[in-house]
Amino acid sequence: MTHRLNDKQVKFFWEEGYLHLGRTLDDSQLHSLQQRIDDIMWGKADLDYDRIMMQLDPHAAGTPGTPPQSLGHKGSTLCYRKIEMLEYDQLFLEYLQQPLFATICEEVYGPGVPIACMRAMFMNKPAQHGSELPWHQDRWNRFDRNPLVTVWTALDPCSVHNGCLQIIPRTHRSIINPEREGGFITPEQESEVFASLKPLFLELAAGEAVLLHNHTLHSSKTNSTDQSRRAFSVCYMEAATVAKNGQTFPVVFGEGAIDPSKLTAPSRAN
Repeated sequence: MTHRLNDKQVKFFWEEGYLHLGRTLDDSQLHSLQQRIDDIMWGKADLDYDRIMMQLDPHAAGTPGTPPQSLGHKGSTLCYRKIEMLEYDQLFLEYLQQPLFATICEEVYGPGVPIACMRAMFMNKPAQHGSELPWHQDRWNRFDRNPLVTVWTALDPCSVHNGCLQIIPRTHRSIINPEREGGFITPEQESEVFASLKPLFLELAAGEAVLLHNHTLHSSKTNSTDQSRRAFSVCYMEAATVAKNGQTFPVVFGEGAIDPSKLTAPSRAN
C-alpha cells in the first residue's frame, strides 16, 4: 500500500474534488473493523460508551423522523444510523492515523501542520432501510477556518442499489449556500446544479476508500438490498481550528497526537 499520492493523483483531486484511493484496508484489517463496529452496536465493546455519540436508524427507533443523536448506547441492534467520536476507539484510531492519510493532510494543509480530527464517524444504511442524505457540501459556519478533506472508507460493498455515495465533481470550487449551516442546498439550487451537471456514483468494494474535498456536493439514497452499507468517514482539519464556543479537537497527526496504545476503557459484559 502506497504512503503518498503521486503528482497525477494530487492534480486530479484538486481539479475534480475527489480521488479514488483504492484499497486502504487489507482483509484482516477490514474484518477487524467490521467486527469492531458490530460489537460497538451490540454493546459488547470494551469502550467508554459515555463519550460516544450514537444515533439509531429511524426504522430501529420506531418513531417518526430521524431520532436524535446523543451520548451513550441506545440498545443492542445493528440498526444504528450514525456513531461518532470513534477517534477514541483504538482500532478506528489506528486506521485513521495511517501514513497515507498523514501525507494527504500534508498536501492539503502544508508540511508540519498539526492535524486534528473534526469527526471520526461510522455511517450505516441497514439492509432494506437507511435514511436518505440530501445534497450538501460539508461546511460549517461555527469554525474559524474550513475543514477541507474527508476520507470515506467502505466497510461493506457500496453500490447504487444499497445507497453508495453520490457526488458532483468540481463543485468544490465555490460555496453554494454560504449562510446555511451544514452546507445543505435548497431544491432550487439543486435544480440549477442538475441542469448542467450529472451525479457520479462512487461504487466501492469493501476496504476501498475515496478522498473527498469537503465542498464537493454529495448525497446518498436509501438501501433497497439485503446488503448493509457500512462506512467510516474521517474529516481532517488543522489542529489550530477553534469553534465559536471555544471547542478544540483531538490531534491525530503531529505534536500531542492521541496514542492508540494509551486508549483504555472499562470492560463491558456481553
